[in-house]
Amino acid sequence: MERILEGLNPEKVFYYFEELTKIPRGSGNEKQVSDYLYNLAKSKNWDVLQDDYLNIIIRKPAAKGYENAPSVMLQGHMDMVCEKNEDVEHDFEKDPIKLRIIDGSIYATETTLGADNGIAVAYALAILDSDDLAHPSLEVLITTDEEKGMTGAEKIDGSIFKSKYLLNLDSEEEGVFTCGCAGGCEAVFKIPVINQKVEKNSYKLSVKGLLGGHSGAEIHKERGNANKILGRVLYCLFDHIDLVSIKGGSKGNAIPREAQAVITADNVEDVKKIVSEWNEILKNEYIFTDPAVIVTLEDLNRKSHPLDKSVFKKVVSAINIIPTGTLTRSTAIELVISSNNLGVITQDEQFITLFNMARSSVNTLMTHNIAFVMEQIGEALNIECSVGGYYPGWEYAKESKIRDICIETYKEMYGKEPEAGAIHAGLECGLLMEKIHGLDAISMGPSIYDAHSPNEHMNIESVGNVYKLLCKILESIK
Repeated sequence: MERILEGLNPEKVFYYFEELTKIPRGSGNEKQVSDYLYNLAKSKNWDVLQDDYLNIIIRKPAAKGYENAPSVMLQGHMDMVCEKNEDVEHDFEKDPIKLRIIDGSIYATETTLGADNGIAVAYALAILDSDDLAHPSLEVLITTDEEKGMTGAEKIDGSIFKSKYLLNLDSEEEGVFTCGCAGGCEAVFKIPVINQKVEKNSYKLSVKGLLGGHSGAEIHKERGNANKILGRVLYCLFDHIDLVSIKGGSKGNAIPREAQAVITADNVEDVKKIVSEWNEILKNEYIFTDPAVIVTLEDLNRKSHPLDKSVFKKVVSAINIIPTGTLTRSTAIELVISSNNLGVITQDEQFITLFNMARSSVNTLMTHNIAFVMEQIGEALNIECSVGGYYPGWEYAKESKIRDICIETYKEMYGKEPEAGAIHAGLECGLLMEKIHGLDAISMGPSIYDAHSPNEHMNIESVGNVYKLLCKILESIK
């Protein structure tokens, strides 16, 4: 089989990255990739452990002269966000990612690439598979289910590790060291399905053309949320239509790019007129962030049983009332402090479910603000609301030896200061630092753009630059 990334350097990094793209590894579907990593390690005679949660731990002894240096953990996650454009035929449980190289970057083909966080795994494997690098003893931890709930990191047994320093490889901007991140939680609303007995002509109302993106790293870009836009349009159409079904988004941590509702209408010409007006409204509102946004109406040529009007009202009210996007910002630095993403709407025979992922670098803004708001929305609308799945943030440390080492190494290599600060996205560092006493952490990575969307791409030159930096940092830890 032709290797798309053949000839790129560092050779081993791109070899392993391409191997990973052949293996389905959506969150919750990591058995195959975990077994691949375990069997690879066994074939190389590496010291490897696969735990009950499919996390992989691989150890490598210190290079000569580094026997007394503090141990270092290299860490990333094996799962990826599985997003594709609506009209693309791709089965994330079976099909490999189709790679392309465009203008010095690696893309998939209308799906997510999985550079988040496959590149971390590729970096770690390349280092494990090299005999000429200077480094302390290494503990490579590759976790599962990071994108859905960090359950791999949550379930890890911290007592088995000896590392003093953690180099998390799940950041997405070359020249930027992440030294703190937000925590998060989930809020889920459930609205019982009640159908009318009548049948009416049905149509599909769609919102599409949005860019989407990472609900933490890109929430500040004010990109359109397809679920929220659909809610606005449905509210405007409330007296002209009935709602049959609704769905939108596919991942809680991805800003939804597409959403659809099946509706019924007695006077479709009125609906078409309102849809046309909304296209003008949205074109103006999102001219700078999502210029391709569009609302479409399609005749399904069938009759459907619509939902009871009271259910329709609860659904639209919940969508429109739930706070979404940036909620609070720092007044001291350029940083989102708290946010919420109404990421997924689903419907089955029993319930319409609205799934939210909230984030905050101030814990009480989740536990004593966002959670309270969500619960009160549930009470006001008389619908079920559950808030949970909390994971801790990672507080910026006043003093950090690994941060000092990384910054000094970067300055030696490039003759300039790197950026070092906190981000709004969530990383596993906070969980791991809770479990491993005295762990000093930093996060880094190559330049990855539009993660969690089908436009995700990774800069080839940046991959090489960060790998050289990573190897130099390991060499500097003595």
